[in-house]
Amino acid sequence: MKNKNILITGSSSGIGFGLAKQLCKNGAQVVGISRAASELTEQFKNYKHFQIDLADMENLHMRMQPVFEQSMRFDLVILNAGILGEIAIFPKQSIASSKEVMDINVWANKAIIDLFYEKGIAVNQWVAISSGAAKNGSAGWGSYSVSKAALNMLIQTYAIENPEAHFSALAPGLVDTQMQDYISALPNEEGFPAIERLKAAKGTADMPSVESAAGMLLNAMKKALDYDSGMFLDVRHFG
Repeated sequence: MKNKNILITGSSSGIGFGLAKQLCKNGAQVVGISRAASELTEQFKNYKHFQIDLADMENLHMRMQPVFEQSMRFDLVILNAGILGEIAIFPKQSIASSKEVMDINVWANKAIIDLFYEKGIAVNQWVAISSGAAKNGSAGWGSYSVSKAALNMLIQTYAIENPEAHFSALAPGLVDTQMQDYISALPNEEGFPAIERLKAAKGTADMPSVESAAGMLLNAMKKALDYDSGMFLDVRHFG
């Protein structure tokens, strides 16, 4: 990854932070996007950060302009930013909250991809961070699962329409992030099995830290290029 131009959304925390930090250590030129500031700005000269709220899609065109001024070509764009939304049975997840999850997890990614093509910024590889929840529907995860399934189809569609670039949706497996902190603190009064599994995994080797998972994820992204563009892949399948 040395000297590669790479962009990551949601880079101030969680998986995005871990990936950005590892890439900077590897010598890549990294551009990060998130609502919050990033401590990586002070740690690495090869990291450039832009505070952009991807939920504000009305102004995304203007907010992204400084990003596009960084380079006319990116070797890799990692669409990582996402939200979990409510954990509740689907009838208790409102349309409004479900739309919020879809906006960030799906439509913000569409808006970013469209802006890259509109500006003529070439990208060799696109990787969207998906989830096993896109395939394995679990009680309580309705909005999140639906959004990640839609994200997979979004990536597949862009792959078909744009054969010059490689697209993939990648499930990262269990990673110890702020989302897992939130889930572990839930009382789980509904008795959702997925929550109990995640609580049991937290603090064990089955749920590595973002720093530990970063190398595995980057290796999976490299291996993804050996698969057909547009596929949904799970990092756990790469061993």
